[in-house]
Amino acid sequence: MSLKKPFKVAVVACLALLLVTVPILGVGCTSNPASPSGEGLKVGLSICYTGVAAEKGRPMGNGKLDCIKYINEELGGVSGHPIEVIWRDNEYDTSKAVTIINELISKGCLMFTTNSSKMMGASMEIANRASFPGFSVFSSPILTHPPKHIYAQMPDYGDDWAAFTEYYLDNVWQGSGKPKMALHLLNNTTGYGARDAAKALADQLGVEIVATEEHTATTISEVESLTRIKALNPDILYISSTPQPTSIIVKNAAELGMDIPIGCGHASFTDVLVELAGADAEGVYGVFPTVNWYDDVPAMDKMVEYCKANHPDDEGSMDYMTCWAEGLIIGEILRVAIENAGVENLTPQTVEEQGFQKLNNFDVGGLHGPVSYTAGDNRLSKSVRVFQVQNGKIEPVTGWLDAPLIKYEDFEWFGK
Repeated sequence: MSLKKPFKVAVVACLALLLVTVPILGVGCTSNPASPSGEGLKVGLSICYTGVAAEKGRPMGNGKLDCIKYINEELGGVSGHPIEVIWRDNEYDTSKAVTIINELISKGCLMFTTNSSKMMGASMEIANRASFPGFSVFSSPILTHPPKHIYAQMPDYGDDWAAFTEYYLDNVWQGSGKPKMALHLLNNTTGYGARDAAKALADQLGVEIVATEEHTATTISEVESLTRIKALNPDILYISSTPQPTSIIVKNAAELGMDIPIGCGHASFTDVLVELAGADAEGVYGVFPTVNWYDDVPAMDKMVEYCKANHPDDEGSMDYMTCWAEGLIIGEILRVAIENAGVENLTPQTVEEQGFQKLNNFDVGGLHGPVSYTAGDNRLSKSVRVFQVQNGKIEPVTGWLDAPLIKYEDFEWFGK
């Protein structure tokens, strides 16, 4: 794999939400999770509707539930069988995520999803031990390396860092020698994914990491950490976090007069960041794995229709879009598994082997890159784009960029 070459251009309330007209299972399960008699195909969703990441979790939860409502009500379910959702609010709390994954297994779900790498990180040991397949919308390398029963819907936070660094070197950096990069990372898998990619690839790509600072999801000021970074005279600041803390870092950097480019991983780079950071967000770069709202792609009209009808406050949210795509992927996994194994034979194992691992170039209506399974690579979509805040709006500055597989498990330090 040559990563020195430029990446190839390719293509609040939870109770109120219980009123969403998607089948929600209360208690109990049967020995056969899906039957030809019309019983639903049970899918578990662990969603951070409340808690410190709710600014992302709410629109994500709304997007996936709206999409499954669309599949059930307009498409007649999957091969004639409704998707029966069991969803729980994990509150972005690891202990609650553990309780939820055990519940989803006990209730006979065929598969599950989480919004975030942190929540999947808390769920994956139990899921892997039970051979219970699932995927995370936003992912970190630790979830899929080595590949087991957990998948990533889109490129992970390490892929973000590598894609942005390539873009920066080729299009922004004007100096000679190696640019000096500072990292500011959320103190969980969201930040550590970027850290691991930088550790693996910085020398190969030609950047010098001069600082690695961490912050919490509840931080209210990063002036102290940014003062340390500023003293090192970096050429570029890269942030891998969620919108709220990223907005604080961006605003604090402006207050300190740090007139350098800023890049962000996709967990934070949404309209919420722009709203929170205001004018200080102008010029900030970010990586994101979807198209923009209102781009001319096949799935856009139906997604916009459901969003306006059910959750108008989410219009324009990239997080809503990622999870509308998630709903489409859930439907396709189940459809392929039924086609290959028969609905009467569906179990978590057959859904993984005959569904997940048979995905082949599935188009999520153009919302993000095509979805395929490749042996040894548990990322389902492998394309990103670089964006920039311009005149208060997030605008693409590249086409689709392929994210080659980084074999983290080959590094002896990985996971330690």
